[in-house]
Amino acid sequence: MTKNDEQRIAEEPHRKQSRRRFLEGTLGAALASAGIYGLIDTLVQPPEQVAFADGQPLPQPLPPEQYIIQNVPIIKDNGSGINSSNGTIPVLVHPLHNHIITAKLRVPANAKTLQEAQHHLESVLLGLEQQFPPTLSGLGIAVAWGLSYFHHYIPSLGKTSSFFKAGTRYPDYLPVDLVTSKLEGHTVYAVQDAMTFPSDQPPAGFGPVHLEQNDVAVLLRSDSLTNVMEATNALFGTASNQAGSLFKVTSIRRGFAGGGFYGKQSLPSRLALAANIPGAKSIPPYAEVFLGFTTTLQSNMGPGIIANLETLPGETDQWPHGYFQHGTTMHLSHLFEDLATWYGQGFPTYADRVQAMLQPGLSPAPGTLTLNPPGQSEANVVQGVHQYHAYGHTGSMAPVDSTTAPTTSNYGVDYPTGTTIPVRGDFNTLDNPFHYTSDPAADHYSSTPAAGLHFIVFQPTIAIFNRVRLAMDGHYSDQTLSVAPRSPHAGINSVLFTTHRQNYIVPSRLHRSFPLAEFLT
Repeated sequence: MTKNDEQRIAEEPHRKQSRRRFLEGTLGAALASAGIYGLIDTLVQPPEQVAFADGQPLPQPLPPEQYIIQNVPIIKDNGSGINSSNGTIPVLVHPLHNHIITAKLRVPANAKTLQEAQHHLESVLLGLEQQFPPTLSGLGIAVAWGLSYFHHYIPSLGKTSSFFKAGTRYPDYLPVDLVTSKLEGHTVYAVQDAMTFPSDQPPAGFGPVHLEQNDVAVLLRSDSLTNVMEATNALFGTASNQAGSLFKVTSIRRGFAGGGFYGKQSLPSRLALAANIPGAKSIPPYAEVFLGFTTTLQSNMGPGIIANLETLPGETDQWPHGYFQHGTTMHLSHLFEDLATWYGQGFPTYADRVQAMLQPGLSPAPGTLTLNPPGQSEANVVQGVHQYHAYGHTGSMAPVDSTTAPTTSNYGVDYPTGTTIPVRGDFNTLDNPFHYTSDPAADHYSSTPAAGLHFIVFQPTIAIFNRVRLAMDGHYSDQTLSVAPRSPHAGINSVLFTTHRQNYIVPSRLHRSFPLAEFLT
């Protein structure tokens, strides 16, 4: 990076922020402005040669899952970060640009207008798909729906179909979590309202964690900012051929991931330095994320369609014929990350950070960013607490985020014991906490950049997310570890500060636009 580049990057946040503060009194300006993230395409280019996950052309028609980006590249990492083409650890390359827009609906709650809105939104989405394939060079689009949409707009179904009887009321048409229902002795649905967790703690003065009630969230992912911004305009602009009249935008959340290809300085390092974030100088230059360690190892990501509602036998009632088949559930949250503590007094050495992020007892070569230790059982985690008086972040979750026995999916795919189930899509951000909010006071909006994470994860049921997240705090179904959940000995919890949470259902591509509206009368 040249001196001119460094000066331009250093000046950009202040220039962009001052202009944004002047212009972004209107939503239109916020939607049109990428802020500091507009620099990304000038700082890094995607790798030109990578091995595709399946090596096959995109199927036509497109796959029924809308949340999966097709042909995700895989890089063989050598341990130093996503910057090698001749390593041994397979790492998935996530999109450089990741944007989420949440909204409430402007549509009257009656059958006619909802069905018209359904056709309008689907027309816009089909147009975008004709323009951009669902790949990194194109555009991944996922439309997720909150429980508030179903509660307020789909109180009951007026038509009998192959899926439902006429008169079926909310929430009885939602997918049922069969595993949790059996455990708890009553019906539990695959998507549930968000909850807080023992280690959840917002920053001082922020107030309690905001459990959001958005009707819809749209996730846009691409290596091209131009593609993302064109889709944003098509979906939330107000011209007659756009869908913005359907929505009242509540937040715009922008961010980034990776970019440290083949020895180049990564986006987390470059942008944190540009924004003068405390602790930024300590971020490893090739780190995929602010906290340094590579997070998208192939072994740590649910393969294929394992996160679908219907894939794993006995998880939900969506097999063999469910309206929400080929869909999934999504958790969305925002967290601040305290980089000064992570790279400073809290975890002063590389060894401290390895043991906090992964598990105690590891001693890799200093500076190794991509690590793939064997998964831990609950007994291993408990033994580690006895021996080291601490547990690690990924180690604590391993006992509950994977298959516990060899499993054959409903589609005939064999998953060995220890196959990860959730599919993560989280990304770093400089939003504080959002790029735009319709309620700056309630969301404690600030124009000062801050290191953070927009956390996204897909899984068959929200109960799976809850179990994994509780394990991160040392809480298992049969015991609680003897470590305070916000202790520096409890993984990375002490450097995370949660501000917002919400759970969603992500329907199939076929039912992504105003799901169930076709059954209203």
